[in-house]
Amino acid sequence: MVFAIVVVGGITRLTHSGLSIVEWQPLVGALPPLSHADWETLFAKYRETPEFRLVNFDIDLAGFQRIFWWEWFHRLLGRLIGAVFLLPFLWFLLRGRLGRSLAWQLAGVFLLGALQGALGWYMVASGLVDDPRVSHFRLTAHLGVALAIFTAELWIALRLLVPAGRAGPPPGIGRSALAIVAVVFVMALSGGLVAGLRAGYAYNTFPLMNGHFVPPEILMLEPWWKNFFYNMATVQFVHRGIAWLLLVLVPLLWWRALAAPLAPRQRLACHVLLAVLALQLTLGIATLLAAVPVSLGAAHQGGAVLLLAAAIWAAHELGAKTATLGQGVRCASQAASPV
Repeated sequence: MVFAIVVVGGITRLTHSGLSIVEWQPLVGALPPLSHADWETLFAKYRETPEFRLVNFDIDLAGFQRIFWWEWFHRLLGRLIGAVFLLPFLWFLLRGRLGRSLAWQLAGVFLLGALQGALGWYMVASGLVDDPRVSHFRLTAHLGVALAIFTAELWIALRLLVPAGRAGPPPGIGRSALAIVAVVFVMALSGGLVAGLRAGYAYNTFPLMNGHFVPPEILMLEPWWKNFFYNMATVQFVHRGIAWLLLVLVPLLWWRALAAPLAPRQRLACHVLLAVLALQLTLGIATLLAAVPVSLGAAHQGGAVLLLAAAIWAAHELGAKTATLGQGVRCASQAASPV
C-alpha cells in the first residue's frame, strides 16, 4: 500500500491534481462529493485559488472532477494505510503478541505516518498562494518521509521473516550494500527536487545534456550553493551523477558477491538488485527523452521504490548477523504463540 500511494502521488503530481482539494479534513474529507450541489461547492472553492486564476482558468466542472479524483484517491489511500496499520497493531499490542522492542518500532512507524499526513497538507498549502506551485522542498520532504516509512516497514518485516542459522557474508560486503541503500535514498530525494523544479522537462537528451557533459548553466546562480537547490541544470546533473555512481557501485557489489561464498538467497538478492537498477535506469532515460509523460513518470517513481526495496533486501541479506537473526526469529515466535 505504501508503494501504491507513492505511485499515485506521482500521478497526482504529473496530472497537476494536487491542488484540487483546498481543505484538509482528515475525517469528513474521506467522503467524496455525493451530489451535484457538493461538486459545485468544491468547484467554487477551487475557482478562488491562484491555480485556477493563473493556470486552469478555462477548466470546467468535468475537468475539475478529473483532477479532483486523483487527489482524493491519494488522500484516501493515506487514510486506509493508517487504518490498516493501526488497528492490527493495537490488536496485537493489547493481546500481548508484540515484544517491547518491536512494539516501539511499529509505534515509530505509525508516528511517521501521522507526520506524513500533516506534511502532505503543509506541502499542498504552499501551492495555495500567489505562485500556484508547491514548494519543491516540501515535495521532496513528503517523498522522503514516504520512503522512510517504506524502508522501516520493509526492514522490520525482513527481520521477522528471514530464516535463522545463515552464515554471515565476508567482511565489507554488508557495509557496501548498506552504503548503496543510502545512495539510492539520496538519489530518490534528488529526484524529488527534479520533480518539484520540473527540471525533467529541460535537457531532454542523453547521455549529454543538450550537447554538454556539464551544462554551462550549472553554476549560474549566486551564491554557488543555491544552484544545488534552485537551478534546474544543477539539480538534474546531480540526479544523473548519482545514477552513474550507482551504475558503478551496484555491479561492483554484484561482482564481489559472485566471487564470495554466499548462500543462494544472498546471491539472489544481489541479482535482483542489479536487474532492478537496469530497469530503473532504462525508465529514467526513457522518461527524460520523452519529456516526462504521465505513464513513464509514474513508472519511474515506482521504480525508485522498487530499487530501494531491492537495495534494502540485499543489505539485509548481506549485513545481518546471527544475533540479529535470532532476535528476529524470537520476535516472530512471540507473535505466533497463543497468549
